[in-house]
Amino acid sequence: MQDAGCRMQDTGAHSSPCAMRLLPRALRRLITLICALTFLLCASPPLIRDVSAISIEDERKMGEEFLAQALAHFQLVQDPFANQFINDLGHYLLAPLETKNFPFQFYIIKDNTLNAFAAPGGHIFIFSGLIEAMDDIDELAAVICHEIGHISARHLSKRIEQSKNIGIATLAGILAAMLIGGEAAAPIISGTLAAGMQAQLHFSREDERQADQLSYKYMEPASFDPAGMVRALNKIQKGSWLGTGKIPAYLLTHPTGPERMSNLEASITGYTARPLSKEAALLKSRFSAFKTVIGASTLDSRDAQRLFDRELEASPDNPLPHFGLGIVYMEEGRYDEAIRELEKALQGKPDFIPILRTLGEAYQMNGQDQKALKVLNRALELHHRDVATLYLLGITYENLGKTDKALPIFRRLSYLKPVRIDVYFHLGLCYGRENKLALAHYNFGRYFRILGQITKAQFHFQKAKALAGNNPVLQKKITREIEGLGQIKPKDTYPEL
Repeated sequence: MQDAGCRMQDTGAHSSPCAMRLLPRALRRLITLICALTFLLCASPPLIRDVSAISIEDERKMGEEFLAQALAHFQLVQDPFANQFINDLGHYLLAPLETKNFPFQFYIIKDNTLNAFAAPGGHIFIFSGLIEAMDDIDELAAVICHEIGHISARHLSKRIEQSKNIGIATLAGILAAMLIGGEAAAPIISGTLAAGMQAQLHFSREDERQADQLSYKYMEPASFDPAGMVRALNKIQKGSWLGTGKIPAYLLTHPTGPERMSNLEASITGYTARPLSKEAALLKSRFSAFKTVIGASTLDSRDAQRLFDRELEASPDNPLPHFGLGIVYMEEGRYDEAIRELEKALQGKPDFIPILRTLGEAYQMNGQDQKALKVLNRALELHHRDVATLYLLGITYENLGKTDKALPIFRRLSYLKPVRIDVYFHLGLCYGRENKLALAHYNFGRYFRILGQITKAQFHFQKAKALAGNNPVLQKKITREIEGLGQIKPKDTYPEL
């Protein structure tokens, strides 16, 4: 349990060295990256063209670097339905924005903290604990709109621009931490952040006020209730989530206080609800299923089972607790029990694709591939472009030895962006089984190239080049891949996409 003396309160003070030492090594590396990027962007005047904020291009690059580190060090929820829902909701809420400087993307971090933050370049992270605490979609939409407000107003980029004045000593400490790395850098990171960087990157009360105003502006045309902002922030405040040591203070974008709450309550006085749009109605109808998936995917399995058992006691005919239990049992490898629960869920929601898809995967993992084919094809009848279902169908055909059926599916998936990394691996397998070895090695090369395993990628591309013979189109593709390898930094691991 965190020592009470290390907790930050909502007083405007910055995090103490004690709080910073509580950060895991991975998050300290993430902080170091942000600090180093700030040094590089702010220490050289030629890079800064806008007197009020770093350039759009610089922030985009910074966002890419941040994302690479976040994906490597945070555990993200991988469920396709949950990720589709949060991005559908986020992009629906973006509609009022006249100018979108970045391609927004939304992620769910598997962590029970009540938190969310807006990173550089349009990347918005929501913690699963916050989603679990929200009783309705209006509350979740309010948090997301607040984060969108920070990005659209470019609050963090302005803070980064201002941070070039924090002093040579602080910048030297940041650079030293970047060069030293590892555990030895922790005291330097702690000291430099406490002395200067957090002072510059902490959102001001004016930033928060503007983000709240923008949140209202985005929620109203979306036909969500802006009162969700007040309810959400009350829950966040009661949860005492500020200063938990999970992430650096400048990313804690919801400092609350009496004045802020009073302003929010005044802003929603006299609000008249709009009729639900078609999109809002669909999102509202799926929110309960979304929360079910989040609970099943992120809670401790025993806690999740108790939650869904209580829901079944209260509402025995509700199919969603059965769906949640099915996911929990899948995670534990209890496939017979998962199938039993998912079949019950399907009886209540026979056309709900996430249940069909999960049941198909359970059949597949249990060696019942013929049954998997039936339910996966049913899901595709409802939505023929569902990427996650197509992927599972391809795997099922592979399991059945039907390469002629699997190969067209994986080829199709390779053209549907963003491409799941594993698709290239399965293309390599399928082409290999059909004795098309040049294409097999080419796709294995693409797979290892995306993983950042350069030596393996190089081996497969060289084999592909030797086997491609007089196929000029394939030779050109292989040559382009080989030339591009020199620009890639090797990685030991890479998150599943």
